[in-house]
Amino acid sequence: MSVPHLGKDDKQNSVVTIAGADHSPKSSSPTSPALSDTSEDPEKYIGSPSDQSVPYESSSAADADLINRFYEPPDTYESKHRWDPLATWTEAEEKKLYRKIDIRVCLVACICFSALNLDRYNIGNAVSDNMLDDLHMTRGDYNIGQTIFYASFLFAELPSQLISKKLGSDVWIPIQMMSWSLVSIMQCLMVNKTGFFITRSLLGLIEGGFIADTILYLSYYYTANQLTIRLGIFWISLTVTNIVGAFLAAGLLSLRHVTNWEGWKWLFAIEGAITFLIGAWAFWYMPAGPTQTKRRFHKGWFTEREEVIIVNKVLRDDPTKSSMHNREGLGFRDLWDSFCDFDLWPLYILGIVMFIPTGTVSTYFTLSLRDLGFSTFHTNLLTIPSQVLTIINILWMTWLQNRSQQRLLTASIKGWWLLILFIALVCIPDSTNKWARWALLSLITGYPYCHPIIVSMTSMNSGSVRTRTVASSVYNMFVQAATLIASNIYQPSDAPYYHKGNRVLLGLVVASLVLFGFAKFWYVTRNRSRAKKWDAMTQEEKAHYLSTTTDKGNKRLDFRFKH
Repeated sequence: MSVPHLGKDDKQNSVVTIAGADHSPKSSSPTSPALSDTSEDPEKYIGSPSDQSVPYESSSAADADLINRFYEPPDTYESKHRWDPLATWTEAEEKKLYRKIDIRVCLVACICFSALNLDRYNIGNAVSDNMLDDLHMTRGDYNIGQTIFYASFLFAELPSQLISKKLGSDVWIPIQMMSWSLVSIMQCLMVNKTGFFITRSLLGLIEGGFIADTILYLSYYYTANQLTIRLGIFWISLTVTNIVGAFLAAGLLSLRHVTNWEGWKWLFAIEGAITFLIGAWAFWYMPAGPTQTKRRFHKGWFTEREEVIIVNKVLRDDPTKSSMHNREGLGFRDLWDSFCDFDLWPLYILGIVMFIPTGTVSTYFTLSLRDLGFSTFHTNLLTIPSQVLTIINILWMTWLQNRSQQRLLTASIKGWWLLILFIALVCIPDSTNKWARWALLSLITGYPYCHPIIVSMTSMNSGSVRTRTVASSVYNMFVQAATLIASNIYQPSDAPYYHKGNRVLLGLVVASLVLFGFAKFWYVTRNRSRAKKWDAMTQEEKAHYLSTTTDKGNKRLDFRFKH
């Protein structure tokens, strides 16, 4: 979400107070002396109301004060008792606090996400162990099974998010984990393609919505910019899981030779059991929100002061996060209005187009390596270099977008990277050395991962909790639709080098670059149009607009889109 653009002098003179603001305590938000005491050097204090990073346009400290006065949390907000518009804190306090949050919240989210990916992607390891032959299946059957999985995953996105918003992410996430882990374990009992299709469908239905649920949960603790960085870490955990999963698979699949069970059956049974244990632990561990960590068997994670810092930092970045209780559900009208928000559709379309090329190659990576003549053991180990490359790419991409604040331009690097590689993949002869082809496929699957950037943009550009709840799911639905399409690009008749499929993927890479340019143009144009109207208003006109407008969220004149 866009930050208020305070002038340089305004920022220097407003470390603790808002220029021209009335700082008398409001009855709804009594100020703790400990929080408002500035007897120390005021230069050490941050987080003052005038330094807020709300997603609304503010060209001066007066605008920042004006906007702040119209965003008081409703009484239904679960953390209203910690809201304090005059609260200040030191940079050292904030850093210490967020180190604690990163361990207690972000790390736990990454562990849960790792469990999802362990069970979601181990199918790639399983097919490298001749699972298709054991179940008397063809690659066409495998495509159908993957299509069923992603269609089910896509279908479950919105319902899962609605359930999560009503029950609370802290309740629904562990329930999902323990449920799908049982299905994952049951895969070890498959004997034919019917069982494969059924388990694929059940896994998709239960796992769907998990990512959006987790992102919503993280947004309770982090500001927009903080969330982008944590989402980078979040998806690094996916890659780390793939590396660990490759080593696990290399060991578990070898059990085929020492037991009566096939190796892929051991893989499903053991990795499913690991997920169940993590889900049971998460059910006991996860609190509902930053001011709700004190429960039975829990003495609480944060002090009162730390809760004040978390709540006010998050709300000053995005006041709309207080518009709904974390146990408040959405109505059908809320759902429909959010789905029809045309300002988010450029990101949705990007989500489906830009992930088909890499999704296709990733889905068939292990099968392609087997076709090249690599053994089951070597195939699983040869997936690791691309995972390491992905981690490196996520790190520098996250750093670059955070440093430049050019989100779409940074994300488009993926398109240029893939353009070169897919041209090479289309042009190389069939006689190319298998190690050269492996290197090319590894570079494609280890591409600069822009998903965290687009996910955070979807969250920031939503402008309200209602829209954000739906938008996160809709965006992920488009991404899953991309994966669904990707699982059907390569056809058995085109094997083993998939010349036709690769030409289609090259065309989609070009299309994604065009869409990145269009999305950038759209948001820049929208911001300029609103800025022209907003800047033409007097302070009195702005105050009248803020107090009377029926515009909501990202449709307000003072809202600015991130791009």
